[in-house]
Amino acid sequence: MQPHWDDLRIFLAVARHESLSAAGRVLKIDPATVGRRIARLEESLRAPLFAKSPQGYALTGGGQRLMEHAARAEQEMTAAFEDLSGQGAQLSGQIRLGAPDGAANFLLPQVCARITAENPDLEVQIVALPRVFNLSRREADMAIAVSAPTAGRLSVQKVTDYRLSLVASRKYLRSAPRIRRLDDLGAHRIVGYIQDMIFDKELDYSAEVGLPPAQLASNSVSVQFNWIRQGAGVGMMHDFSIPYGRGMVRVLPEEVGLTRSFYLIRHVDDRRLERLNRFAEALAAGMRREVARLEGRE
Repeated sequence: MQPHWDDLRIFLAVARHESLSAAGRVLKIDPATVGRRIARLEESLRAPLFAKSPQGYALTGGGQRLMEHAARAEQEMTAAFEDLSGQGAQLSGQIRLGAPDGAANFLLPQVCARITAENPDLEVQIVALPRVFNLSRREADMAIAVSAPTAGRLSVQKVTDYRLSLVASRKYLRSAPRIRRLDDLGAHRIVGYIQDMIFDKELDYSAEVGLPPAQLASNSVSVQFNWIRQGAGVGMMHDFSIPYGRGMVRVLPEEVGLTRSFYLIRHVDDRRLERLNRFAEALAAGMRREVARLEGRE
């Protein structure tokens, strides 16, 4: 018996979400029905596709092989639908974008709002998580990253450079010891990342700049930003975030500064989808303009 495409669609959802209940929520199908359809697919293929454990549903070797074929079939069907329906000529439907929370908080809201204002039928979801996104499991349609991945079937596009500076609030600096050189920072409260939760080496600013260990640490850029804005200490922050923090100023601007880059990461098969291509083009252009504006380079 040949598997139905709908069974493959359910298989992909379970493979990507690693549970029947999560797949059911996405597909709007009862989890018991999801389980029966997976069992039917395994029976038709005469091969186990998942190994069940307390952690969820993990793909077997056969499941991994089927995942590759099913994902390609999904791409072909999506491309055919766009071509025949004319959707590739406009931005519509849902697009999910993964991003580190610096970009997600200070850049993407206004960039994506402008894109949706020009495309009323488009729905954009921004997933702000301090980690690398798995595009093969369709956690997002595309993702912004701070370093270019070197493995996987991924398409990588450099979007723009951005700068980081040592910053503090005027309120903090008025009551704290004066900072004339880097060595003076030993007498100050440092705001930064939790070291063992840094998911990308490009975020390890303290080691590169030579800052003391952070006394106020978070894996979230927005938490760090608010600590600094409220006068809790000194820390490295994106230059494009400074206009959002009233009273925040650069400290030792001639001595301390870093340049980093944003990359747009997509699954290589998605380059055939005109709708995603057009969104990616608008997103990259919008990010470049917004970084330049907020850093004062326009």
